[in-house]
Amino acid sequence: MSESPPDDAVAPAWLYEADGERATAWVDAHNERTRHEYASSPDFMRLTDDLKSVLDCPDRIPAVADRAGMLYNFWTDADHPHGIWRRTSWESYAASAPSRADQAPAPTAWETLLDLEALNAPGALPAEVGCGSGEHPAWGGAQVLATGPRSGRRALVCLSPGGGDASLTLEYDLDARRFIAPADGGFHRPVSKGTMTWGDDAGESVIVSTDFGPGTVSRAGYPRQVRRLRRGQAPDEAEVLVTAGADAVAAFAFRDPWGRTWLTTMPSFQHTRIWLLPDDAGCPAGTGPARAALSGIAPTGTVAAPDGDTVPAGAIPLKVPEDSLAGVGRDWLTIQLRSPWEADGVTHPAGTLLGAGLAEYLAGRRQLEVLFTPSASSTLLSAAWTAGHLVLTVLDDVATRLEVCTPPRRRDEVEASGTRAAPGSWGHHWIDLTGAADRLGCPAVDDTELRPGRALLSVSATPLRPADTDYLWISASGWTTPSTLAVARLTPSGEMTGMAVVRQAPARFDARGVRVSQHVATSADGTRVPYFQIGRPAPSSPPVLVHAYGAFGKSLMPGYEPVTGKAWLERGGTYVVANVRGGGEYGPSWHLAGTGAGRRRVVEDLTAVLDSLVARGVTTPEDICLYGSSAGGLLAGEVLARYPERIGAAVLEAPLADMRRYTQLSAGAAWTAEFGDPDDPEQWTWLREHSPLHLLQTGQAYPPVLLLASAADDRVHPAHARALAHRLEQLGQKVTYFETAAGGHGGGATHAQQAFVSALMHDFARRHTRRGR
Repeated sequence: MSESPPDDAVAPAWLYEADGERATAWVDAHNERTRHEYASSPDFMRLTDDLKSVLDCPDRIPAVADRAGMLYNFWTDADHPHGIWRRTSWESYAASAPSRADQAPAPTAWETLLDLEALNAPGALPAEVGCGSGEHPAWGGAQVLATGPRSGRRALVCLSPGGGDASLTLEYDLDARRFIAPADGGFHRPVSKGTMTWGDDAGESVIVSTDFGPGTVSRAGYPRQVRRLRRGQAPDEAEVLVTAGADAVAAFAFRDPWGRTWLTTMPSFQHTRIWLLPDDAGCPAGTGPARAALSGIAPTGTVAAPDGDTVPAGAIPLKVPEDSLAGVGRDWLTIQLRSPWEADGVTHPAGTLLGAGLAEYLAGRRQLEVLFTPSASSTLLSAAWTAGHLVLTVLDDVATRLEVCTPPRRRDEVEASGTRAAPGSWGHHWIDLTGAADRLGCPAVDDTELRPGRALLSVSATPLRPADTDYLWISASGWTTPSTLAVARLTPSGEMTGMAVVRQAPARFDARGVRVSQHVATSADGTRVPYFQIGRPAPSSPPVLVHAYGAFGKSLMPGYEPVTGKAWLERGGTYVVANVRGGGEYGPSWHLAGTGAGRRRVVEDLTAVLDSLVARGVTTPEDICLYGSSAGGLLAGEVLARYPERIGAAVLEAPLADMRRYTQLSAGAAWTAEFGDPDDPEQWTWLREHSPLHLLQTGQAYPPVLLLASAADDRVHPAHARALAHRLEQLGQKVTYFETAAGGHGGGATHAQQAFVSALMHDFARRHTRRGR
């Protein structure tokens, strides 16, 4: 891949070299300047310490996963900045539940399994799989084997050098507390983007996608081929499960909780093709079939699918729309539609959830049941299976509620029960745990307020162990309401029972007097655009931090943000979250309306929110700091470049900015369906109007800008932020730039680094809105 920018680039080529000598010197100089301007301030140092204390708080809720009867958790704090992996028993975790009248909480007895602080010590990692020099491995997750003789004794541990998306996987012996070297028969995936998961119940095989060599990685940097590796085999001897075509984004494969193996390819970021691989299906093995499939030639025992995909001949295609989201339960299939679909003479609208018997559907007998139909205000956020139920999380004007769908009993279950009852139909139970329903008689503050009186909270339900239980983790939080974690069980009829709170986080910031409300702005085409406003009523214009995203169908929902609360709300600021198009707040159509040439609607939605805040007297343009991260950074950059008069400052974190070249940088080639293809002249004519780097103009005054990036970000290349900073400086504008060496796309690698970056962002926003000048 060429590292030189295109002819119409407005930034020098050397900035695009992630770790080039000249680029590194430029970054170091800017980092030093930023530290000198901010980090020496006593107020900044106090804020950084306060935020680190919030992040390190020992009474945070430890998120746990049940595997083989134990609860596993990854934990970071002041004593373990890179983290420890640990586990405890159900009894000990439950004993630490909030106090009851008859019992005080007891400390949880944690068993440390792996201390990441020690991984850079000599011999901590097998010599042939160590991280690069100076790159401390970041935690990427672990899959504990939960079946067979090694249940609870072996795990596949994923580590990321520097915290980027590229990672490695190693087999870990939980009894001996050590990694198993490949030379000793341990499974190993070298550093690349990809995954490794268990391939059978006994732990004798793994399913692995990685960079297997030339031609095995897509333009976006993701693996094109997935193999099944038996213990003791070399990667070149492994079975080839699925190969994606040369122009595809990626290939994946996995085993579901019920032991079935599924194969998928992604022809684009929004489309997938799916096959079920029966246990007795033959798969080609070895270098010859692997290379042939990568070259677009179907080896013996395989079939060629559209666009060069190759799968074993025995694989059964799951014939659902490629842009839909398919899910499976024990014996059931769900299909969540992203576009209208006609099936058996009935056209189902986008956003519909359909259910069917899996075996019957695969056999060609499609008896579809409508499980959810969207409305003007509601959309399906997620659907998750327990052993016997399907739990839906529904977003209704950006507040959540739950519904439980219970499939009919199978005919063999009815016959086994000895009754003459018919199998029946799906059951439905609405569960409102947040008070999201409308409350009558609640007056609106002004005519922009949306459904006043509702509890603006988010609730989520996560199956605890879907293969064999109907227990759920229930989590709830709001803008000023700390998180609560509970466990509940679904009865055979789908009703929730036995809910018990197991953890409750304390408040991390002073929210006294803070009011939470939801409002609507009217966009240029008349569409109503909701936004949340969180802050104390103020007699004069407070500094306002506006956050937006607007891409990939991602929804911004209520949730407790202790860092923003401590750094911004507690200090008198107002926080606004805008639910613009391109997101998923109102379903697939809301997302698609903001893609491609429709991206102008995303910008219009955000400017409508900014104008609404001013029209309502909440603030003035000079008191608004606009914040966006990743694709949200692209949006903030667009508003900065096109409408600088509407804001007083902007913070862009890991932003997309050079839309002429984004497909050549890191994972950008996967996103053409979202933003457009700059190599298509017709698309570039409108895509250029959404490229902040190309929109900046000589002679135009722009508000102060903070640009944040990471040299370890292999999803959105740091060159985007560097080039934008360089261009603004060329134009004589005020720019503050800071780039971390580690942390990847998700931010800082440690709490100390995260606290520094967060303090920098909020201090910058306060200094450069009118009241801080």
